[in-house]
Amino acid sequence: MGGINQQPSSAVTESHYHTHKVFLFCNYILLGAASSCIFLTLSLRLLPSICGFFLILLHVFTITGAVTGCAAAAASAGSSRWYAAHMVTTVLTAIFQGSVSVLIFTRTSDFLGSLQSYVREEDGAVILKLAGGLSILIFCLEWVVMILAFFLKYYAYVEGGDGTVMKRSAKVQQEEDLKDWPWPFQV
Repeated sequence: MGGINQQPSSAVTESHYHTHKVFLFCNYILLGAASSCIFLTLSLRLLPSICGFFLILLHVFTITGAVTGCAAAAASAGSSRWYAAHMVTTVLTAIFQGSVSVLIFTRTSDFLGSLQSYVREEDGAVILKLAGGLSILIFCLEWVVMILAFFLKYYAYVEGGDGTVMKRSAKVQQEEDLKDWPWPFQV
């Protein structure tokens, strides 16, 4: 029966299939978390200050990285342009997301003051800490996505560009070729 959920045949293809699904799932979570952070930032002040603008811009770059990740996963195995764009945006946004989360949790009142929020300070601190928690989630997921992207690129290399699976043998030469060698080099 031909259907959408066909199981892969070989072990490499099966692990590639599952890694691909986890990769897409993590990117979808990144999309949701980054858009939630944008809405939390906008709930502090509808027209953001310069600090709020850069915070929103960081989350827009996170969304861009997740979208390029999905495009890289959908692209052919030989395409490295989407892979390179995804890795660059993922590394940069992961670094900045980690920095922002540290700032939010260590200097909440100063960070809230730089956002020039209209809400009460206690409510703003709670909203900001929610955004900080999502930033920590984004930071961790960015590293998971980078590792999964590496594995997907590796699986694409092992499977080969034309669909043939490479031999997974450590043998470099045949045993007949080694019989000509001097004794210390024969294995």
